[in-house]
Amino acid sequence: MEIIRVNTPRGLELKGAMWGNTNMDSVVIMMSGICSNVFQNDLLCATGELLSKNNIAFIAGHAMDAFSCIAYSDFSTGKQLYTGVVYDDFNLVYEDVEAYVKYAKEIGFEKIILAGHSLGSNKIIHYLGNTDDDFVDYFIVSAPVDLSYWWTVMPNIDICLKEAEKFKAEGRGKDILPYLFGGFSPMSAETVLGFYNAINLKNCPVISGDGETDSLYSIKPCGSFVIGEKDSLTGGDAKMFMEKINSHCKYPEKNQVVVVPDASHIFYGKHEEYAQAVFDCLNYHFRLLKEPAIL
Repeated sequence: MEIIRVNTPRGLELKGAMWGNTNMDSVVIMMSGICSNVFQNDLLCATGELLSKNNIAFIAGHAMDAFSCIAYSDFSTGKQLYTGVVYDDFNLVYEDVEAYVKYAKEIGFEKIILAGHSLGSNKIIHYLGNTDDDFVDYFIVSAPVDLSYWWTVMPNIDICLKEAEKFKAEGRGKDILPYLFGGFSPMSAETVLGFYNAINLKNCPVISGDGETDSLYSIKPCGSFVIGEKDSLTGGDAKMFMEKINSHCKYPEKNQVVVVPDASHIFYGKHEEYAQAVFDCLNYHFRLLKEPAIL
């Protein structure tokens, strides 16, 4: 693994990570979720290691501040852990995803597969549904979020929103809230409010009905949808959740839905199984490319 630096049009340098090299024809770019980087999410590392061993490069695409982590001691395990993201600007999602795609194109990869995990999936749906470019050959959406439903099931959301509004009114929008957002991440007041109001990421509204599905319908390449069987953000039926999302695509019959048995939203303890599912999706895609079209 090597750290890569990807420039955005606004001049911000995003720090990602890459497995493999440009001698490989294909690359998978995976946009990470709201609180995820290669130092604390083994899902990214497991996928990068498996794919690169099989001659497929892998790029973990981090959010704009994914390396500004906070270290803390987990007394239940006696280990030092890291978490983030403290700051993010959800209005710039398209620009950030595009920056990784263009980076992969510019350094010479012939085939680009755009993937996402959790909110990273909502980010790539937003990009794919709104781009005029045809740089992406295939997509892999895993564990996407119905954002409005998400707000109803995560802990301490109300108190975080109330405190964030207070911080903003006091001119302290960049300060970190005294509560872990959703029970899992330190986050600035501005990021919390931006997350709550991220209309551009409400593109999988199959439980709440709050959002848009035009982005899904406008996606040009075909792809795969991967979900953990026990994903707690799917309303109780992970497979149906993904099938409903896929049904909003223009040609849902050309896509596939893959369920990873006994896996949660973050695929805890199932990182290798998740990586294998991604690899299987790629093999499915490459196999179809070799088969003649049925007229």
